[in-house]
Amino acid sequence: MSPIQKYAIGAGAAVVLSWIFLPGLVTLLVILGVIAAPVIGYMMLDPSQRERLKRSRRRGLGR
Repeated sequence: MSPIQKYAIGAGAAVVLSWIFLPGLVTLLVILGVIAAPVIGYMMLDPSQRERLKRSRRRGLGR
């Protein structure tokens, strides 16, 4: 199973559990946090750090 699939399953589990146990607005905030946190973290990187991350991902594809 790829790491992206693991993240998707974890995000789905977080959404389902928050939907069951938390009120509606808090659930919306959890969903936005699960989706937006990696994007915001990536956007906070310097251009050189983003390039290094892209290179490391490309190297991992050839294994």
